[in-house]
Parts: sequence; C-alpha cells; structure tokens
Amino acid sequence: MNNKVIIITGGSSGIGKALALQYGLLGARVVITGRNKEKLQETTVQLQKAGISIVGIPCDSSLEKEIRLMVDQVKKQFGQIDLLINNAGISMRSMFEEVSIDVLKTVMDINFWGTVYATQAALPYLKESKGGIIGISSIAGYRGLPVRTGYSASKFAMNGFLEALRTELLHSGVHVLIACPGFTASNIRNSSLNAEGNITGETMREEDKMMSADEVASKIIQAYQQKKKTLIMTFQGKLTVFLNKWMNGLMDTLVYNSLKKERNSPLK
Repeated sequence: MNNKVIIITGGSSGIGKALALQYGLLGARVVITGRNKEKLQETTVQLQKAGISIVGIPCDSSLEKEIRLMVDQVKKQFGQIDLLINNAGISMRSMFEEVSIDVLKTVMDINFWGTVYATQAALPYLKESKGGIIGISSIAGYRGLPVRTGYSASKFAMNGFLEALRTELLHSGVHVLIACPGFTASNIRNSSLNAEGNITGETMREEDKMMSADEVASKIIQAYQQKKKTLIMTFQGKLTVFLNKWMNGLMDTLVYNSLKKERNSPLK
C-alpha cells in the first residue's frame, strides 16, 4: 500500500480510525472524513504524531454535494485515488411503531446513500488506478435485527448495492469487498439515535466482550489483500448468516431472545 491514496469516510473514530492507522503504517496516504470537525482534527493530529501521512476533510456523508467536493479535492491534491472505504455509519434503537420516520431517513441517508454518493464520485478514479472499494456493512445486512429496523434496512441496501456493483465491475480491475463485522467495541452504539432522533450517548451491550476496532481493521485489510468478495467476522456472525438462510423461523426466536437481554431493551 506504499503511497497508495485511501479515502476512509467516518474515519475519526472506531473502525475507520483503526483502518487509517493500520493502512498508514503500511505506507498509504490516508484521507479521513467526518462531520465533527473538532473530533476529525483531533484524530488527524493524533495519527500524524504516529507517523501517518493523513489529511482530514470535514464532510457529511449524507450530502451528495459535500461528498463530490471531497473526492474532487482528494484527486486534485494527490492525483489519484486507490481505495475507497465506505465506513461512515450511524445506528438507531427503537421499536418501529414508536420511531419517527425521519430517524429511518437519517440512517438511510448516511449508511446507504453516503456509500452510493462516495462510490459514484470516486469510481472513475478507481477505474484509472484499478483500485478497490470496501463497504463496512454488518451482520444486520444479512439478518434483520429488532429495535434496529432502519439500521438493518440500510445495511441490506448497502449489501445489495455493492454486490450488484461488484458484478458490474467484474472485468474493470476494481475490486469490491463487503465487510460485515458483528458487534464491535466502537462508538456506533453510543452515537445511535433513539425514537425521536436524539443521540443516546450510551451503549446497551458489554463492550469489553466484543472484538476491538483494531482487530476488525486487521481482518478487513487481510481480506482485501486476499481479494475476498465478502468478509463475515466472528463465529457468531457466520452461524447467524447460515442459520438465517436455512432456519429463519428458529432465528426469529434466537435473535429476539438475545436482543431482549440488552440493557433497557424495549422487547418484552
């Protein structure tokens, strides 16, 4: 990855930040984006001190105009784009009958449309470099999760989009990887939206028992190097995908009972 130019959306924390660090240590020139300018600047400075060649560009992934300006800026500054990592994402936690439709739209705008905007803007340059696209999806893109209807819908859409695009690009030299972590110790639950669209600021799961963002990043980098098309992490994740395909009735019960145990779960 020496001197390759990588864009990581939502790169100021969690998996995005871990990918920026690890790709940077491999010699890549990294561009991270984020909506929170202060957090973005803090992460950029921190990684620069670690010896990473990195630039932070404030950008809201839900806004097509900002995404296209960001991609154009990267191409103008570096002359190339070799890898786009669609990592920007947000979650939600609410029963569907109680949630504001605007919350679902917000989640879809960031998780799905943000991926679409960035991918279309960068694709001509990725075809030039015969580079790649990585989508940070979720097991929720294979198995719908109660209390996270909008999040699951956005990840199902993301998976379908990237799978179709991967097929379109079969003979283009552009590689597409769909990476699906399970529950990961990151800030996505802390920043998830409630029924009214407010940030909860708390997690409902035991973070210390989950795979770390650094571990997830390492697995993603390895899978991309090996030109894998999909990456489903953890035994639990692989089992969930398998059982949901062949025994979805059983999975309804298992998933319900599992998520009912979350802190302050609205499931009864």
